[in-house]
Amino acid sequence: MIEKALTSADVEFVTTLHGDESVAFHVLLQPRGDQADRLLRAIDDVALGELDEAVRERETPEGEAAKGVGEQALAVSLQALRASGSEAEGRLIEDHPLDALKSLVDEIGADEVIVLTDPHYVEEFFHRDWASRARHKVGVPVLKLFSHSKA
Repeated sequence: MIEKALTSADVEFVTTLHGDESVAFHVLLQPRGDQADRLLRAIDDVALGELDEAVRERETPEGEAAKGVGEQALAVSLQALRASGSEAEGRLIEDHPLDALKSLVDEIGADEVIVLTDPHYVEEFFHRDWASRARHKVGVPVLKLFSHSKA
């Protein structure tokens, strides 16, 4: 589960987690959310000392406007995973990301879930981030990783 395009460092990191073992990736990406999410992102930016980023949060496409950006980020991520020699499929999720994740885990019989995001300090503090919530829902181990750089 990702929230933006994977960087080359992210791809290298996730594709080497299991050594030479063959893995297939089923990527879920949720485009940016609503105004409440914007506030949480701005607070995270301030916590990281990235005041310029906090001010620019209102310029980031959200909701329906973010769908095209999300589709492009997903396509780039899948292409990068495939270029590394991995099998990769994916889809955008617009509503209820954890329900979509649970359905996918059940559908494909996943061994584990990787949640790869930027840090979200407010949500993590209250255990409301995707990884914390997924651990109670999906029935397989959930690995939380932080993206190597902003895309």
